[in-house]
Amino acid sequence: MSIAEPEKRYAVINKKNPREILLLRGRGCGWRRCSFCDYHLDFSTNAEENYQLNKTELEKVTGCYGKLETINSGSFPELDEKTIAMIRQVCVEKNIHELHVEVHWMYKDEIQKIRDYFAEKGIVVKVKLGVETFDYEYRETILKKGIDTDSPEEIAKYADEVCLLFGLSHQTLASMQRDIGIGLRFFERICINIMVENSTKIKPDEKVIQVFCQELYNKYINDDRIDILMENTEFGVGDKYE
Repeated sequence: MSIAEPEKRYAVINKKNPREILLLRGRGCGWRRCSFCDYHLDFSTNAEENYQLNKTELEKVTGCYGKLETINSGSFPELDEKTIAMIRQVCVEKNIHELHVEVHWMYKDEIQKIRDYFAEKGIVVKVKLGVETFDYEYRETILKKGIDTDSPEEIAKYADEVCLLFGLSHQTLASMQRDIGIGLRFFERICINIMVENSTKIKPDEKVIQVFCQELYNKYINDDRIDILMENTEFGVGDKYE
């Protein structure tokens, strides 16, 4: 099954950092060079069609936890203007005070504008950035993330949270532990994603995943600052490959 047409776009996360989450649709990832990622397949260049789809999902939001996370197989600025306006409107109407969004490094200079736009209505924006690893050479040579700094402090000027990607060849217990340590030191929260099979040439390394499960999973699974996704759909949105 392709993830180009996800079956589920709205869910409620009841455990760590309880919130509602939406998988919206934008114009497409502006970077689209990450070697491991095919989430960018969920897009449309038709802004009005995107808005109509997103409107349907936004109407499901209840405000039950006062927090909302929106993802869109790319970056928040790639959503159309009407969708972004409706997100703010829904936050106001449902008494949502905290909005979590994902942004690629290429849009770092737009982040403050996003924060200011929602702050006008008393909404705090928490920015999540997919760093995947703090090993600069591995990240840029193998994963091709397009983050032109090796400084966690620099990244933390823009992002409140980061995603890490584990289960890749050449990763070790030490490298994964180092990434987690840096993430917890410089950021409010981290989300650990375990690599799953997809349509790219980058494949999961089962030996590395086994090391993570044996040595790190139990150590961090109950940490309130860490989300661990063994499957990319564990937040309740999107599709798995079959």
